[in-house]
Amino acid sequence: MKILTKKTGRIAFVSLGAILCFTLVVFFSTRNPGSAQTAYAESKPATAISAETISFLEGMQTANRSVSQAVLPVVVTLDVIETKTVQDNQLNALPWFFRNPQATPDNEGGDGSGTGQNGREYESEGVGSGIIVRKTGKTFYVLTNQHVAGAANEISVTLYDGRVFSGKLVGGDERKDIALVSFESDDSSIPVAKMGDSDAVQAGDIVFAVGAPLGYISSVTQGIVSAVGRSGGPNENINDFIQTDAAINQGNSGGPLVNIYGEVVGINAWIASQSGGSQGLGFSIPINNVKKAIDDFVSDGKIKYGWLGISPVDLDKELLADLGLTDKKGVLAMQVFIGSPADKGGLMPGDFIVSLNGKDVKAADQLTRDIGDIPSGQTAAFGVIRNGKTMELKVKIEERDEINVSDSSKLWPGFIPYALTAEVRKQLKLDGKLKGILVTNVQAKSAAAVMGLQSGDVITRVNDKDVTNLGDLYSRLADRSAKEIWFDVVREGQTVSTLRFKR
Repeated sequence: MKILTKKTGRIAFVSLGAILCFTLVVFFSTRNPGSAQTAYAESKPATAISAETISFLEGMQTANRSVSQAVLPVVVTLDVIETKTVQDNQLNALPWFFRNPQATPDNEGGDGSGTGQNGREYESEGVGSGIIVRKTGKTFYVLTNQHVAGAANEISVTLYDGRVFSGKLVGGDERKDIALVSFESDDSSIPVAKMGDSDAVQAGDIVFAVGAPLGYISSVTQGIVSAVGRSGGPNENINDFIQTDAAINQGNSGGPLVNIYGEVVGINAWIASQSGGSQGLGFSIPINNVKKAIDDFVSDGKIKYGWLGISPVDLDKELLADLGLTDKKGVLAMQVFIGSPADKGGLMPGDFIVSLNGKDVKAADQLTRDIGDIPSGQTAAFGVIRNGKTMELKVKIEERDEINVSDSSKLWPGFIPYALTAEVRKQLKLDGKLKGILVTNVQAKSAAAVMGLQSGDVITRVNDKDVTNLGDLYSRLADRSAKEIWFDVVREGQTVSTLRFKR
């Protein structure tokens, strides 16, 4: 019995200690929730979701579904194969699956050595997106990016329902980074996208991005318009851009940016990313930028751009002040092509263009786009400021020809002038008392080159008249009474005169 009594007492003592420890743990855990290691869902009663909240969320969900169902059928996936050529010394750097085992002696230099000028060919495969934008009979037209389909040898068009068609490249354009692809089908029920008005898009608008990101076809993401009128896209294209935080990744290129009405307002083109993936910085080409281009592709296989014949430049505050144009908005015609529509219409280097057909000019790319959309033969009205005076000039636009655009011998004056700012003086170690205009970027075969101007020269006089700022320079160049032009320049500390150029 004693033994039993002692054992019973020990058991009771141990049990009491366990209960005390458990009580202390519960007490301190309650006092300090962060110390608890496990949380149970049933530890707190669930809060009921109100009927109003559910109704609101159901409305949002229904709206998202409606837009997605309206847009997905007009979005296609483009599988593109492009044949590229690399020199033999570059071939080993390519992944094995890019190497072409069918390479022939012809494309290896003719002797089998693989060291010929033509190099070796390999097939590059890619995936992008596109939008069905037009139907003519049995032909359907798909709008996409130039960098998706512009140089493709083979194109497969996959519809939303999984059907696959062979595509044909109708035309592409690098300046706007767009291309048009066609495919044939007897199915007249294939839908065509509804175009919106990208000029009406504002920051904060709800938008959807549709495409095949990373190959996941028919994907829809939602976000807002972060900003409009962005510039600085890749490959020096002339578009402005709609910025969005709707997730865009590789493979979304060429797919649509859609508003809440199911209308296409943009073409997803590129992302700004440090990782290669979406970081909420996606950029779309406004659809209004390319509506005319679709007609040009269908009728001519290329975009027909209007051409004015100037070198348009955006000016910073310092240069605006040097021209006496502080607080003015517009674009400087820094150079004019001799014999161009601008030259024939009376535009001169130094003219500050503030309007085109009554529309304010705010940036060089905008002016270039607007001129490009003017049909050849149509007359346009330019509002300009020259020597402080506002005037209107009528210019008959011509079609852009790359031969004319690349002919630097026609550029007048043939160099880019720059003000002698404090930074320029410091970099070039110029005398602080020297006044004039710095000569940069002298164009080969241009009037400036023929006259003997060199980059680094400082123009101090034009036709024996002093030049102290950009306004002076352009005023002298605009003097039509002068039958010839010459410059006095300071070069390596010496003053020299150029040859004379007859107008």
